[in-house]
Amino acid sequence: MNKRDINEQVIVTAMGFKRDLAVYPRRIEYQGLTYDFIDAGLRCLVRHGGRIAEILTLTDGSADFRLRSDNRGYSWTLLSITG
Repeated sequence: MNKRDINEQVIVTAMGFKRDLAVYPRRIEYQGLTYDFIDAGLRCLVRHGGRIAEILTLTDGSADFRLRSDNRGYSWTLLSITG
């Protein structure tokens, strides 16, 4: 598998809701391409000092995407693509 580290902000164009009403990105735009995710993925909360970030690993069926949220939903950063 080929992993590309990216660490750039992306635009989330659609959000989904899990059973516990937690939100997650359903679709993002990166470098002019649109990626649709097929499930809610895996979620991890990370605390660094007084800040909390959320790391999500999602898939579009052919590649895995790791995204970081500022835990307020305002800013999403694409950390890496593996696939």
